[in-house]
Amino acid sequence: MKIILAAIIAISLFSCGPKQQAQQAPPPPALPVAAVESGNQTTYQEYPASVEGTVNVEVRPQVSGSLDKVFVDEGAFVSAGQPIFKINDQPYRAALNNALASLHAAEAAQGNAQIEVDKLTPLVTNKVVSDYQLKTAKATLQVAKANIESAKANVATAKINLGYTLIKAPVSGYIGRLLKKQGSLVSPQDAEALTQLSDVHDVHVYFALGEKDFVDFKDQYAGNTIKDKLKSLPPVTLLLADGSEYAKQGKIDVIDGQFDKTTGAITVRASFANPQGLLRSGNTGKVRLSLPHPNALIVPQSATVEMQDKVFVYALADSNKVKKQPITIIGTSGENYLVKDGIKAGDQIVLSGMDKLQEGTVIAPQKTVDKAAAVAKN
Repeated sequence: MKIILAAIIAISLFSCGPKQQAQQAPPPPALPVAAVESGNQTTYQEYPASVEGTVNVEVRPQVSGSLDKVFVDEGAFVSAGQPIFKINDQPYRAALNNALASLHAAEAAQGNAQIEVDKLTPLVTNKVVSDYQLKTAKATLQVAKANIESAKANVATAKINLGYTLIKAPVSGYIGRLLKKQGSLVSPQDAEALTQLSDVHDVHVYFALGEKDFVDFKDQYAGNTIKDKLKSLPPVTLLLADGSEYAKQGKIDVIDGQFDKTTGAITVRASFANPQGLLRSGNTGKVRLSLPHPNALIVPQSATVEMQDKVFVYALADSNKVKKQPITIIGTSGENYLVKDGIKAGDQIVLSGMDKLQEGTVIAPQKTVDKAAAVAKN
């Protein structure tokens, strides 16, 4: 009997235990929460950019001929007025000599015409010859004077063409590729220039803003006009092709007058000093723009979940229930999102463990140090 009674008691205990455990609700999950705070933050955007010298000049021949000499090498720095090419000048010296000879002949013809007028003038006065002969002589003199003017113009043209055989640097700068070598025939009608000359003591960096970016960019800064806004723009940074920052900061000084209909973007120009000549025309890189965000709401990225192209946080509501709240992101700062709306300063949000949560889940909030607040204070 004792054995049977013990067995009944054991079976009773075994059958009652799980029911009692099932009736006990599991405790709410303990998850860290923190208050959303706001602070002044700055975000950065980067745009592909191209570099050009403040002056880019195509060096072209203005007369035809054989290229006798090339005085410089590719990449060399030249000063304004320095000779860089020499075209065979013999045909042009001959043309100048011919023009001078024609001038001398015209001057001699004028002398003869003047002598004829001087001879006929007293004869007409004394009525020895008719007035018609004197008028003819004076007309011949006028023609001779006109011929001299024409001959002088031909001489000047010949001198100009002779001067064009020595091609000098129009500005100071760096020589580009030499597309014509010594001995080549060159002409003003050539499709390609002899070379390009770039003044890169200062450089212009061009980049493009899309329409939305341009509107956001304008809204960030004070001023009623573009000119006023340009004055208040902060310096910009140039990132070189290897990702490094160029040592000098630049200033945005020009915004194009219209959008490109093909790309839907507007061109913006920033100027950079280039005293060491490290930047050359044709360089590429990125321009980094800074955008201030006063009193932006700061939320750690780790405290968000993304679903269907939307970003959510779990905000703590009444009775420690969580509410799935969509937020609007305006930028990032380090490991934090900058939020425009969806929450407000002071709201409590769950910092981690969102994979365990659903709408209306009750949690046991655990107060922690707010990383976002620390960032805002810094």
